[in-house]
Amino acid sequence: MKNEDLHGNVPDHSKVALLLIDVINDMDFPGSDGLMENAIPAAKQIADLTAQARALAIPVIYVNDNFGRWRSDFKAQLQHCLHDDVKGKPIAELLRPKENDYFVLKPKHSGFYCTMLDILLRYLRAETLILTGYAGNICVLFTANDAYMRDFELFVPSDCVASNTQEENDYALDQMHLILKADITPSRELNLAKIAESMRNRSASQRSHTDDHVFQHFHDSDRLA
Repeated sequence: MKNEDLHGNVPDHSKVALLLIDVINDMDFPGSDGLMENAIPAAKQIADLTAQARALAIPVIYVNDNFGRWRSDFKAQLQHCLHDDVKGKPIAELLRPKENDYFVLKPKHSGFYCTMLDILLRYLRAETLILTGYAGNICVLFTANDAYMRDFELFVPSDCVASNTQEENDYALDQMHLILKADITPSRELNLAKIAESMRNRSASQRSHTDDHVFQHFHDSDRLA
């Protein structure tokens, strides 16, 4: 990579990143009552997982819809959900971002479509993504599809995603597990420290293999000379 920072703003380097998809959400749309019923229990698990990630210096990235408000930004959406009388306020209170978190505003379902997420993950040097949020069968699924096509290793903790119905959520999780090779182990059974350490060790092993290959190449070239 030619430039190691984003215009002077050096992000954390981490092989693992945690994505919170559409969690800052006023839930002001038809059918949101069903989603809210499932979203609040998921939000409590996401809050616990996010606290663990921050403690381990795993980057936390909020990937959020602009919900058709093209003149708004993420901070405006957060303030709207926290201070206006909206259904999604309890979730926003549970999952409000911290100062060092990242955010990406998305115009459509996938967190990758027409956003800076690709660039951010490249500078973070992330190889494994943990996806959480709403709705499991729409925006989480679309983001997982695009992440899979970019060769990211995926975790989608089953207790950290929610859809309008449990049946829709279970089907989406099954598809992500079977087709996208996502690990859907519940968050309470995940060991984030172990996952991060495993990715660091894998990366070190790959670098060592590459260095050995380069050394052998030059060694063979010297012998031919």
